[in-house]
Amino acid sequence: MKASRTPQVERSAPGHRFRSLALYSRSHGIPTALAALACAALLTVWTASRPDAYLDPYRRVSLVALAPLLASAAAGVTLHSYTRDLDDTAVRRWWPLRLAHLLFLSALSATLLALAVPGHAQEFGAAAMVRNTLGAIGITAGGAVLVGARLSWMPTTLYFSAVYLSASSPRVNNATVVGWIVQPGPQHGAWAAGLALFVTGTALCAARGARPEGPRV
Repeated sequence: MKASRTPQVERSAPGHRFRSLALYSRSHGIPTALAALACAALLTVWTASRPDAYLDPYRRVSLVALAPLLASAAAGVTLHSYTRDLDDTAVRRWWPLRLAHLLFLSALSATLLALAVPGHAQEFGAAAMVRNTLGAIGITAGGAVLVGARLSWMPTTLYFSAVYLSASSPRVNNATVVGWIVQPGPQHGAWAAGLALFVTGTALCAARGARPEGPRV
């Protein structure tokens, strides 16, 4: 009897793992976030294909700032956990799953938005979109640790808005590190700033998780 049960348990393990991932996905609202990402990508395609955006690359500055904001907000909401107390007392380590969660959404968001904005590297095209998307998700992930997942979009929105509204200032426009979101694609300082924010925010959120929040009222 024991020998006959072992293969059956082994065969059911992949199915159990799939059901666990499906439950994790639904409980964190990942399907809704994927739908929001698809809508953001379609909106980006429509806006980037307008003649004025195509002829004047600098008109895409608002696009490469707004689209990553939408993507990061969608990703940030999925970081909320309804069972945080149980997660903290669980035997299994949650940081690998949280890390995979963030990396999956980051890669998907950056890929979709980059494909939606054609252009050369020296313009505000795919390279700038990837950099801004990763940086925005990093800030949002760090914000989830500090203020909770439901408000994780606020630090990103405040920072992006401040830099975008100050982009006309030569001091901000020439500050590659501070004003990295309004820089074209190939600037090394802008990439260093965006990637540093992504790595820091992602690592912090994967290690600690989003800040516990009370029930929705």
